[in-house]
Amino acid sequence: MKAQQAAPDLAVAAAASRPTAPVVSFFAALKFWLKLGFISFGGPAGQIAIMHRELVEEKRWISEGRFLHALNYCMLLPGPEAQQLATYIGWLMHRNWGGIVAGGLFVLPSLFILIGLSWVYVAFGSVPWVAGLLYGIKPAVAAIVLQAVHRIGSKTLKKPGTAPLLWAIAVASFAAISFFDIPFPWVVLMAALTGWLGQRWLPRQFAAAGGHDAAKARPGTHPRALIDDDTPTPIHARFKKSRLVSVLAVGALLWLLPMGGLVIWQGWSGALTQMGWFFTKAALLTFGGAYAVLPYVYQGAVEHFAWLSGPQMMDGLALGETTPGPLIMVVAFVGFVGGWSKQVLGPEAVFLAAALAATVVTWFTFLPSFLFILAGGPLVEATHGRLGFTAPLTAITAAVVGVIASLALFFVAHIAYRNGAGGSFLARLDWAALALALSAAVALLRYKLGVITVITACALAGWGLRGMGWT
Repeated sequence: MKAQQAAPDLAVAAAASRPTAPVVSFFAALKFWLKLGFISFGGPAGQIAIMHRELVEEKRWISEGRFLHALNYCMLLPGPEAQQLATYIGWLMHRNWGGIVAGGLFVLPSLFILIGLSWVYVAFGSVPWVAGLLYGIKPAVAAIVLQAVHRIGSKTLKKPGTAPLLWAIAVASFAAISFFDIPFPWVVLMAALTGWLGQRWLPRQFAAAGGHDAAKARPGTHPRALIDDDTPTPIHARFKKSRLVSVLAVGALLWLLPMGGLVIWQGWSGALTQMGWFFTKAALLTFGGAYAVLPYVYQGAVEHFAWLSGPQMMDGLALGETTPGPLIMVVAFVGFVGGWSKQVLGPEAVFLAAALAATVVTWFTFLPSFLFILAGGPLVEATHGRLGFTAPLTAITAAVVGVIASLALFFVAHIAYRNGAGGSFLARLDWAALALALSAAVALLRYKLGVITVITACALAGWGLRGMGWT
């Protein structure tokens, strides 16, 4: 027993005796994180690929193994994994402020851009040429969601004969959301319970996947990194109970103070207060990425609170796809339109109210992501090579496939019919929109075109169709 305890101590002592790699200056890191905030297009896979190319292959700030280890942890968490990965690496290099700067700059450019685009949308969305662009973008969004179903499903569900239980979870989740209107949190809970029970009886169906496709390990192809596989864990990244308590206490204050201020100002039923509370819950349910939580956001923002309409939700998703940063930033659009429509600061200050609502929503959505990293990072640094997916999380990911499929069904159904059209079923179908959706799906799935390219082409096609009076 003593020999087993001594081995890790000797490994730590040996690691500590190695020469410490030169550190990256805070200013150099700041410049990179700022640049990343403006070029992080392409969704999580594209954003992680950018970080891998820049940080692992070119700058050599972090090794392949440490990068993948951090990524595996971030993929287990609710929230945007790419933003959390940036936060983790920033924290590992430059303590808490490094993580805050890295994660914050991943989000802030997108927030400012979305506030500007949202203002153009609510102020000029009824202008014919703008309406034509949006008409073309909506079918592209439906195709993008279908692509997400294919991408996540192909990685998670395997073959039906190999993992029938995972397929059953996906189908049940689709039915629960689409036909029985069961709230998303219950779908997640039941999937996790199924995974926990299934692990005991059918463990092979819950075998964990490997590392992220954006960053396959290629050992031996690079010189040593500044933070290499055997680089000692920095002092600030070592676990201490006192540090954990202090981080959680600060995080609790950062949630309680603005929430308390909103309650005092507007009351519990006020629009901004409800936005803060609702998106706090949404932030804790984003297993599987933004597409997984969008049905929950739709249920609350559109059906329950009426902050915006279904068509506006689709338009917001399209705007979110065309901006850098995590796709979950679509919540900023939801907040902006909700603040504008509810006139939370009165009719004379609708833009200020909308911008404030977008900021409130962004704050409460991303605060948990920072806490997960700053509080959990030291525990992860102590578990190199031992972190992976669990069966409940695998089951949740399978449920996510069904949930996203329900969202795709909603979007396709929404674009399929022309507003105000009468007559037979076939006469009411919007054949132009369906043709655009099919073309976009083929471009994405068959020819692997980029999201921005497809959205741009569909927007121009919609503008042309509206201009010629074909829609």
